[in-house]
Amino acid sequence: MGKDTLIVLSGGMDSVTLLYDHAPDIALAVNFIYGSNHNMRELECARLHCGKLGIELLEIHLDFMGEYFHSSLLEGADAIPDGDYRDDNMRSTVVPFRNGIMLATAAGIAESRGLKAVMLANHGGDHDIYPDCRPEFVKAMGAAISAGTYEHIALKAPYTHLTKTQIAARGARLGIDYSTTYSCYKGGEHHCGTCGTCRERREALAGAGIADSTIYEETAEASV
Repeated sequence: MGKDTLIVLSGGMDSVTLLYDHAPDIALAVNFIYGSNHNMRELECARLHCGKLGIELLEIHLDFMGEYFHSSLLEGADAIPDGDYRDDNMRSTVVPFRNGIMLATAAGIAESRGLKAVMLANHGGDHDIYPDCRPEFVKAMGAAISAGTYEHIALKAPYTHLTKTQIAARGARLGIDYSTTYSCYKGGEHHCGTCGTCRERREALAGAGIADSTIYEETAEASV
């Protein structure tokens, strides 16, 4: 069947797992640089894994999002709340219609490259917080992408109903070293360990029975 799929690749746990999970089908990965606190940390990971797999990586700048959109994810580490990964705590991190903008761009690139599908690594834990990760969004955006392209490009989001723990367990079976992925929304040299995404990361790895080799701030400080 050949490589006919484009993947939206951040460099976080979920998209890196999806990259390895579907590597035989992936012709191209796209990372979007839109000004988030952790953008460049994630990009380093995306480059690393695409290099390992021999998959081409495009780095697309969407600077207007960082300039015009309002979100704590775009406003520096101090704007990110500490606490659990839940709606009332994480709502400030929503970047309005981020996935819609990225998927529209990805669909145009895919059609330009003669590819047949675009792949996204949203998951079940995101549904309460992020509207553009929910099943109804994926269904509607998939219909729009198919209707708006000559070759009826498909949107594939195979992790939509999986938990992050289930994704981590899948990654363990694939042999992924999750210390070479990045999650922290504060974007520091080391994971802060206290924001919602760091807590979610820890819980997923523990739930999947994976030893957490992530360097967190408290670990780094204790070793000094």
